Amino acid sequence: MRVASLVHRLRQHARRLWNAEEGNVAIIFTIALIPIVGLTGAAIDYSRASSVRTAMQAALDATALAMSKDATSLTASALNEKAAAYFAAAFNRPEVIQISAVYSTEGGSSVTVTGTGSVDTLLMGIMGVNSIPIGSFSKTAWGSTRLRVALVLDTTGSMASAGKMNALKTATKDLLTQLQSAASNNGDVYVSIIPFSKNVNLDSSSHNSNWIDWSDWEDEPPYIKNNKPSNWEQIGPGSNCPFAKLLFLSSHGFVCMDRPATASGSSTTSTIPSSGTDAGYICPSVDDGSKVSSKRAVYYNGCYNSVQETKTIATGSSASCGTLSNCSCTGSGSSKTCKQTYYNHTWIKNARSTWNGCVIDRGTSTAPGTNPGNDQKVTAPTTSDATTLFPAEQYRSCSPAVMGLNYNWSAMKSMVDNLYPEGATNQPIGLVWGWQSLIGGGPLTAPAKDPSYDYTEVIVLMSDGLNTLDRWYGNGSDTSTSVDRRMYDSTAGGIGTCANIKDAKITIYTVHVNTEGGPMSTLLKDCASTDKFTSEKLFWMVTTASGLGTVFNKIGTDLTKLRIAR
Repeated sequence: MRVASLVHRLRQHARRLWNAEEGNVAIIFTIALIPIVGLTGAAIDYSRASSVRTAMQAALDATALAMSKDATSLTASALNEKAAAYFAAAFNRPEVIQISAVYSTEGGSSVTVTGTGSVDTLLMGIMGVNSIPIGSFSKTAWGSTRLRVALVLDTTGSMASAGKMNALKTATKDLLTQLQSAASNNGDVYVSIIPFSKNVNLDSSSHNSNWIDWSDWEDEPPYIKNNKPSNWEQIGPGSNCPFAKLLFLSSHGFVCMDRPATASGSSTTSTIPSSGTDAGYICPSVDDGSKVSSKRAVYYNGCYNSVQETKTIATGSSASCGTLSNCSCTGSGSSKTCKQTYYNHTWIKNARSTWNGCVIDRGTSTAPGTNPGNDQKVTAPTTSDATTLFPAEQYRSCSPAVMGLNYNWSAMKSMVDNLYPEGATNQPIGLVWGWQSLIGGGPLTAPAKDPSYDYTEVIVLMSDGLNTLDRWYGNGSDTSTSVDRRMYDSTAGGIGTCANIKDAKITIYTVHVNTEGGPMSTLLKDCASTDKFTSEKLFWMVTTASGLGTVFNKIGTDLTKLRIAR
């Protein structure tokens, strides 16, 4: 029996009972029947309304999810119109539902679709209730997690082979495009780029900053401090260079220049200049590393001057110059005096404005061994503690300047195009500066975090070789396990920069580009974080330059998944 027919018959019975005159029983029954019918009708009508609301909720959920794909590109009115059309197709019922859709970027991107309407009653009309209002909403949110990514890229000399540098440029620019696409709004994704070789380049324009340690940069060559040539005091304008070259190597690790080695137009010379601005200047060339291996390819920032002076050698009747050169005696008897003309040499340091921007590992000037140090941390620099400052070094193969966190995608791609391969490998310094870029320090600024968002911080470390040279260890050619241990010490439970970064809740991806057929870098694999879903290391080794693009695409896909709808 249909509900409408049932209602009609109930109403007829109710009227007959009301008009009946057989006794008070009819009236009492009728009065009692009204709430019974009302409650029964309410149950039926509310059940119908609930069914409609369930269908409406499903349609709202589908509409909100669909609108999230286009919300960023639609006007408010266009978003409402499209949402209403999509809802109507998904709802497919006779009830009239009013739809509104709102796009918001507060606390992440979201679309909220709200539906309101009513369901006509069948039985509750007896009690004067002709419709039941219904309403609900659905919210689809995405981008509540913001990304901060440091790309730490090996730009050492070995990257010039096997097409690796060109492959790196292409892969990095493609990764930047992926990350840009993951950002709904400026600031959703920040990226820093940290090229490295033995050093990182903080840009020479920072030379007036108080976070730089100039001690080594301004100092005279360490080898010559205690190994002055025997005729040092007799060397002056026109003298032969005191730093003899034996076959391919110098007696002191360097030869003479006709002016400061980093000055424009400088060239090697076999004699000390005797005229002009640099007359009497003894200027060392770039170091060849033969005496102090850690100084390989490092320029010394100054020259020794030559100031002629005279000193008394002996007095009295027996005074004599002996075999001394530039010595003469005057007087006789007890008044006889022998004097020698000599040159006093003072180290004249270059202006700090000639710095090329490169810095070396922080910490003590002496080798740290396995002791922890500020080269493995991001401790804020302070002038009261020299080990926290960033030591300047005039490295000949200085890397391209770093770029701190930003979302200027075209500027980053332009920077990548200008990368060049040169220098020895020091992965620890690249890694720690990737970390430094995420928190700020020195010349780098990390934008303040909005408490409305969650933040995921990531370092992607790519290298094609093994560590060969840092501030203290290595020779620039052979693998140095001492350099490795500053990053990850497998003999001491994995302490080092990698562990410190992971303790800071930063994820490390590592990539070994192994085109030479050498062994896999266990160092890079050990340094990588572990995927929390697969328990696999976030490490890849590729054996061709082209494989780098595939890996960077995989990493980009993983990172952008952090910003999909929830």
